[in-house]
Amino acid sequence: MDLLGALQELRGRLDRELFPLEFGDTATSRSLSRELTGQLDDYLLPRLRAIDAPLLAVVGGSTGAGKSTLVNSLVGDDVCEPGVLRPTTLSPTLVVSASDEAWFMAQNVLPGLPRSTGRSEPGTLRVTVASALAPGLALLDAPDIDSVVTANRELAAQLLAAADLWLFVTTAARYADEVPWSFLRTARERSTALAVVLDRVPGEAIEAVSADLRRLLEDNGLAGTPLFTVPEAALPTEKARLPRESVEPIVAWLTDLAADAAERARIVRQTLSGALDSLSTRVPALADAVERQQDGFEGLRSIVSGAYGSGMSAFDEGLRDGSLLRGEVMARWQDFIGTGDLMRSLESRVGRLRDRIVGAFTGRPAASAKLRVALESGVVTLIRGSADQAAERAIEGWSAAPGGPALLDSVGAVAASRLGRAAPDVGERAEALVRGWQDYVLELVREEGASRRTTARVASFGVNGAGLLLMLAVFASTGGLTGIEVGIAGGTSVLSQKLLEAVFGDQAVRTLTAKAREDLRERVRALLDMEAARYYALLDGLEPPEGVAPALREAARAVRDHRAELPPGASTVTAGPPPDAIAVTAEPPPDASAVTAELPRPEEGR
Repeated sequence: MDLLGALQELRGRLDRELFPLEFGDTATSRSLSRELTGQLDDYLLPRLRAIDAPLLAVVGGSTGAGKSTLVNSLVGDDVCEPGVLRPTTLSPTLVVSASDEAWFMAQNVLPGLPRSTGRSEPGTLRVTVASALAPGLALLDAPDIDSVVTANRELAAQLLAAADLWLFVTTAARYADEVPWSFLRTARERSTALAVVLDRVPGEAIEAVSADLRRLLEDNGLAGTPLFTVPEAALPTEKARLPRESVEPIVAWLTDLAADAAERARIVRQTLSGALDSLSTRVPALADAVERQQDGFEGLRSIVSGAYGSGMSAFDEGLRDGSLLRGEVMARWQDFIGTGDLMRSLESRVGRLRDRIVGAFTGRPAASAKLRVALESGVVTLIRGSADQAAERAIEGWSAAPGGPALLDSVGAVAASRLGRAAPDVGERAEALVRGWQDYVLELVREEGASRRTTARVASFGVNGAGLLLMLAVFASTGGLTGIEVGIAGGTSVLSQKLLEAVFGDQAVRTLTAKAREDLRERVRALLDMEAARYYALLDGLEPPEGVAPALREAARAVRDHRAELPPGASTVTAGPPPDAIAVTAEPPPDASAVTAELPRPEEGR
């Protein structure tokens, strides 16, 4: 893998939404991700593919700084559209020489912006040719960095990140504002080649304001940055150009730059090196943010897991407390065999009782069926209650968890309300579950009764009868049957246990009961897992792939390891050109004097 391949690998890791949950500083993380993706697409990858391509100078700055007027004045043609309305630059204009037009129209840089050659259209990059512009250099008039339109501000930041050179425009009244300085500090942090144009400076204030701006540049680590001042000029119309003598120093500097391939290469490599070096801090910071996002997902999953774990516990409690042997089940049991003398004579007359029960099983099929239905209904009700309880716990947990409220808002009130209850078909699925379990219990009885020792006894009860007794035993205690001291719901469990023991023996009854109970629990657990899957499905569709954060860090290390593969001369340098670079400041008029009282002090607006 080479440097270009390492960057492509890094770009691939960013090719999806990494921050879908809204909590903490997610907005900042998303902005960092967009900025990083944009710089890779718009600058780093295209520039590495064509290191000797024309240099792109982006003209950026605050609202009303006169960027469009400046560009028109520099190329001596009305290529941009200045005006009094704000924001003026609704779409960026790229001014190129005739020989470079094909390169920029082919979307070798800023590939995400459609090209146009006519009137400016929002969302497009308008490319226009200026005959006075020398080959090897293009000027891009960007939207305002502090535009009232969010999309314009974001586009301005994107364009500045795609620049080989920033030609930053500010004014005598706005040069100390914080917004421009946040961009300038970014240029310093990334070693971006930079020049500053101080526009609309009253003649009497040129010296004082220029000196103060130089001081601010030095205080912010940008000493040596080329600084050009443009005196304030009374223009007859908003679309008029600045006097030629006001912009001549800038024109001369840009002309020399276009003609000097070595200097252009130095600027490109300076900015490219700074952008590459910045990845060593920006990408790990992004990886840390991805891990926080994944922690948020893990928290939401844990809430669901806990809620449905509690639902399973509620079902288990329903098996333990004997509630399933009361109500309708007890009534059907009493209808089936009666309980008065039968219970009182249980211990001494199990044999005779068995004979009576056998008669009941074999002679009263309708009562047997009703008892089975009552058992089914009771278990279904318990399952539905457990599922509803788990859904309520899950929705309550998400509503209070980081990222949960916004996620629920995103699915809509109706869908969120449905999540707070068991699925509409849970009753049907529970009924099918219980019927399947009852069939399993009957099959257990058949298998156990297949031995020669128990065949006759099982036959005397019938498989259905013995199966019903085993079902009753399952709902009677938490473990294997332990003796006649376990009395639940008026002795029902004791009776079913004694009858089963008379058929299968003590140990076999314990084993059968444990198998039947565990099978029922597994079926219920599977149903609750399906219920929980409704929540997990929301997370699975949003959560970044596992291992994204380590992969981002590894990609950043690969870029660093291949950093030395830049063409000769590429190195990290301090912000701004070397000491011998041209830095021209227009001379003040002969009668320039002290700053007038009307000019705001530099501290204002900082």
